[in-house]
Amino acid sequence: MLLSIIFQKWIEIITGISIPYSCSIGHSFYIGHFGGIIINANAIIGNNCNISQGVTIGVSGRGDKRGVPEIGNNIYIGANAVIAGEIIIGNNCAIAANSLVIESARDNSTLIGVPAKMINNLGSKGYI
Repeated sequence: MLLSIIFQKWIEIITGISIPYSCSIGHSFYIGHFGGIIINANAIIGNNCNISQGVTIGVSGRGDKRGVPEIGNNIYIGANAVIAGEIIIGNNCAIAANSLVIESARDNSTLIGVPAKMINNLGSKGYI
């Protein structure tokens, strides 16, 4: 156990990517670029998700809204995007680079901005 923890920390330092063993990630998870990726230990990420460098998926909020995101299937997350709080990102969504997502999103949403807003429902088709 101790050896595996040391090995995990070594990998985090070398790659700049922190993905705890306790988070739930579906199949075909893809990291497009090196470094700066942080995923909370309680995060849930669906199948066939594609994330870029600098992405943070973490805990945020106060009281009843404190928690971590649940991310659906076929999601594209652009560089340096932050997804935080007890929210649900539906299936087939695209999140633009440098966006801050703090509210839940319906299926097929394209989100952009700080805080992120839905601009259309074209979703992640073509990004995954």
